[in-house]
Amino acid sequence: MNDTVKIIKVGNSAAVILPKRDLDRLQAKVGDVLSKSDTATGFELKPHDVDFDAQMKAAREIMARRKRALRELAK
Repeated sequence: MNDTVKIIKVGNSAAVILPKRDLDRLQAKVGDVLSKSDTATGFELKPHDVDFDAQMKAAREIMARRKRALRELAK
């Protein structure tokens, strides 16, 4: 289903008003943090996953330390 949402001005920024059914679908409420991922046609919103951030931080640290080995494995 294609719906429209409104963009409003909030200070020097902009905000999008999401209908309650969209918040319910995201299992989100006012004040929650969402993760935004770029896609080929725009972006995707998902509930923020703190564990994912910790895992990605650990992966980046390992990749930085093992850069040469990973480069060899990629050949």
